[in-house]
Amino acid sequence: MDFVHFLSSHMLDPAMGGKRLYRNVVAQAVHAEAVGYRGVAIPEHHLLNILLIPAPLQMAVKIAAHTRHIKLITSVCQLPIRDMRIFAGEAVQAQALCDGRLMLGVGKGAFGFETARFGVPIEDTKPQFEEDLRLLEALLTEEEVSWNSPRYSFEPLTIMPRPEDPIPLMAAVMNPAGIEAAAKAGYHVQTTPLGGSHQQLIDQVTAFSRGKAAAGRPLDTRLSLQRGMFLAESETERRHIAEMAWTYYKSFDNVFGGPGIVDRGIIRPLPRAQTVEELAANLLLCGRDEMIERLSVYAELGIDEVLTTSNYGQDEQLTRDMMSRFAEDVMPHFRERRKAA
Repeated sequence: MDFVHFLSSHMLDPAMGGKRLYRNVVAQAVHAEAVGYRGVAIPEHHLLNILLIPAPLQMAVKIAAHTRHIKLITSVCQLPIRDMRIFAGEAVQAQALCDGRLMLGVGKGAFGFETARFGVPIEDTKPQFEEDLRLLEALLTEEEVSWNSPRYSFEPLTIMPRPEDPIPLMAAVMNPAGIEAAAKAGYHVQTTPLGGSHQQLIDQVTAFSRGKAAAGRPLDTRLSLQRGMFLAESETERRHIAEMAWTYYKSFDNVFGGPGIVDRGIIRPLPRAQTVEELAANLLLCGRDEMIERLSVYAELGIDEVLTTSNYGQDEQLTRDMMSRFAEDVMPHFRERRKAA
């Protein structure tokens, strides 16, 4: 099982400013390569002060200029707010500038506040995403593409330049039926159980395996699991990160399925019913032995890689120190396990 560092980019204090925010993002990516992560995952969100990377392809190109081999995964580009004819060309350009290291993770969008401001109600994002994904794949793999639907109607056209390296597509899906369909179609899949039960995770993994088998052809597609975690050096540090995470989720819950109350770009923190310790138990906030034990469950299920979400607004150096410990104390266990398999 491999590990990808998720480049959370929060401006919980708006005084931070964009320059410092994005310096930290690039520095984390450079550090991830230095200590041995397989890749970095780049979010996309707009108009809000959490997960704030409005142009993930642009960020991928920036990181590529400062690294040599690490995989660059968008996690994820929101298709329903884009025109696929423009986006396909941007993806080809980014892949060329990233020297073929880009994996294009795509999804329907998660925050109703955000998509609505771009004229796409959250309830419309799923069917639009499904059409967008089919069209995007056609534009990236076929030279002459025409389309006729209520949303797109155009004569044959060719995206230029043509891709010189394949652009792998990864679909972000949570429900098992959608995961199975994406796997059968030959897409890499990113998922998360969020606050769901372990059975929900099993259902997601089983759906991926079932879809991949039903494809009827050899596939090297991967299942990625996004998971909140932090390898704590002490109980004091674990409690500190748990409190930071609890504060962060007061904002996250507001826009993820919540009322979406935003004041001049700043998400209003809302009260949480879940306690700090309940949240800490749901996330992987723990020491080395417990971390290895809990991650081993994912490896045994057949998950190919974990996208580790470890930044909840804490000090930047604390995050990078944790990444170093995780790479030294946890990742080797799973490399040896993979070799043994």
